[in-house]
Amino acid sequence: MYARLDRDAFRADLRTRHVGRELIYKLSTTSTMDDARTAAEEGAPHGAVVVAEAQTAGRGRKQGRTWTSPAQLGLTFTIVVRPDAERAQRLSIVTAVAVANAVEQVAGLYPRIKWPNDLRIKGRKFVGILIEGEWQAKTPRFALVGVGINVNFDPGAHAAEIEQAATSLSIERGKPLRRETVLAAVLNSFERAYDGALTEHLFDGWRSRSETIGRGVSVHHDSGEIVSGIAEDVAADGGLMVRDAEGTLHTFHAGEVTLRGETLPAS
Repeated sequence: MYARLDRDAFRADLRTRHVGRELIYKLSTTSTMDDARTAAEEGAPHGAVVVAEAQTAGRGRKQGRTWTSPAQLGLTFTIVVRPDAERAQRLSIVTAVAVANAVEQVAGLYPRIKWPNDLRIKGRKFVGILIEGEWQAKTPRFALVGVGINVNFDPGAHAAEIEQAATSLSIERGKPLRRETVLAAVLNSFERAYDGALTEHLFDGWRSRSETIGRGVSVHHDSGEIVSGIAEDVAADGGLMVRDAEGTLHTFHAGEVTLRGETLPAS
């Protein structure tokens, strides 16, 4: 029987200066993104975290998609950050690297990153990341970093609700993990990655985990445009660089990627 998050155990593992020091814990909510936005508007400090045992309307990166996570089996949380413009542009990179490094540390697994920021193990997704920003002119007021992690969750029991092949840490590790340990490790890692957001070391770490670079891809842009070719590299701001059959190089900052041999998730 799984239990509610032990906040004392979580705090005992937390090593940050800011991230996670203010924790807003909810048994159930519509979306931690919405709660974090309200908190940010009301002055929540950089690093405040909203975590919920259950969401009734958790959303995915693409409009209309949801994030499925049964209560007390996974982690759904949103971090409030107050970045400068340069760090705001690298939050996707920061978050993906931070979660991947934390998972490697606590579970001994090596996640790969499917552009832009899905984390997968053996081609199966176990982490979703959603980032929203609030800007005033060219200056970010705050950003929201939403993360959903399948920790002790069997996606097979919810196949009808999940649009693509999924897995969890407990399935890949072969045993349950303490959610408190995972959450603290992710937040510790996030603060380190955020502090080093503008370094080549962080960018190289992101590229090294990419399972998109060098692959044949089709990029389905929100406008309806589809470009197929070879994913050659990623730009410093996270854009995916794809060279089509005519030799034209395209750079995408948004869209849905299908890797050659895989099918696009249903809308």
